Amino acid sequence: MFQLFRYRIPSKYTKEFQDTYGYINVKQVTILATLVLFIAFGVRLTSIFYQHEFVSMPNLIHYNQLNWIQLSGSVTFILISGYALKSAHWTTTGRNLLVLAFCLFLLTTSFTVSYLFSLFNPKNTLTIFLTGVVAVSVFFALEFKQIIIISIYIVLLFIAAMVIPDISNQQKLLNVIMSGVLAFFMYACSRYSYYFKAEQFVKVKQLEEKNAEVLLLNHQKSEILGFVAHDLRNPLNNIEALTRIVLEDNPDFGSTEMQLILSSTRQAKSIIDDLLEIAQHNKTPFQLQTTNMIAFMNNICNNWQRNLNNERKIIFHAPPQELVAAVNPSKLTRVIDNLIGNSLKFSKSETPINIDVSKSDQSCLISITDFGIGIPLSLQQMLFDPFSKAGRPGLKGEKSIGLGLHISKQIIEQHGGSLTVNSRENEGTTFQITLPFIAA
Repeated sequence: MFQLFRYRIPSKYTKEFQDTYGYINVKQVTILATLVLFIAFGVRLTSIFYQHEFVSMPNLIHYNQLNWIQLSGSVTFILISGYALKSAHWTTTGRNLLVLAFCLFLLTTSFTVSYLFSLFNPKNTLTIFLTGVVAVSVFFALEFKQIIIISIYIVLLFIAAMVIPDISNQQKLLNVIMSGVLAFFMYACSRYSYYFKAEQFVKVKQLEEKNAEVLLLNHQKSEILGFVAHDLRNPLNNIEALTRIVLEDNPDFGSTEMQLILSSTRQAKSIIDDLLEIAQHNKTPFQLQTTNMIAFMNNICNNWQRNLNNERKIIFHAPPQELVAAVNPSKLTRVIDNLIGNSLKFSKSETPINIDVSKSDQSCLISITDFGIGIPLSLQQMLFDPFSKAGRPGLKGEKSIGLGLHISKQIIEQHGGSLTVNSRENEGTTFQITLPFIAA
């Protein structure tokens, strides 16, 4: 509780908080002044239409004067606060003074209504004044000096109001005591409102700092990853080239060992390509080409079939009409190759791989289906995560670092499409690519 009264915003955020809420407080002045204007104008119109009922009201002249003060004062504050919001010349101090002046205006007018309605004994009817006190406490984030000034002003307002009325000294004393209670109530409510707003502001700023730090670390990580992967590629290219030369010049010289070296080199290069793709993600925009998807997919299927030497069967289905989409051929080829490679890894050699191209509404659909071991439901949830735990060795022990599907999903999403999976254990898996369709 006492921490609430002693609370100070951390010094590193003080200036920014004051600037931010100095501006917000001025906006609140505009809102509340507009509300006061509507209420005062409504009362003025009511007094015109029901003039006979108002004539008999006590202190009518004072109410009339107060109404004009509310009308003119609210219009003045609307104009000044509107200018303060638009002008770049207003300082934080200037905005704070404007807010303080409006708070005093609001408290004075609300007190005067209670004062007149209670026949100059305001402690008896405080509803309107309490409304003003609560409005000032809740709507504004007031600095310590401002709230002290306002609290003292409330006490002085009651003391000054006791000079004119002809009431007993006991009643005057009770009014002064009530002013102290209201001043403390004002101070407590305002400090709580300030504490809440300041704490929220600090938490948001700390979160922004953490996010900026994470983004910086992520950027640095991507750069380091890119440098390392790029530097590793050249030695691997040299190893692959030398291995090929040895195999070509001496076909019978340690062919098994050389083939193992060549295979390991290719696998390492594939991993490096994945790491580079992750590091460079979203750095360079795609160059899209209008592509006949049936011819494009047929070419990929034929290349795979040739490389497999008829050891596996790839069945391609497509409609007779042309399907056109805007794609990056090399990126999309990488996605299709990855999905076909996965299908081959996780299905038996005697089962085919079905590849279908079709049209649905305004989309081009590409489905790659195998009849292998399938994917457990628990792993499907994390299948597209980077370095996913869903990565499993293939049926022949093929290794995976869990980047291929993550990269594939990113590439498809950059095309404005989607990549989804439908799988059942021991029945097979279907990956479906949806791409925006271009009408022929």
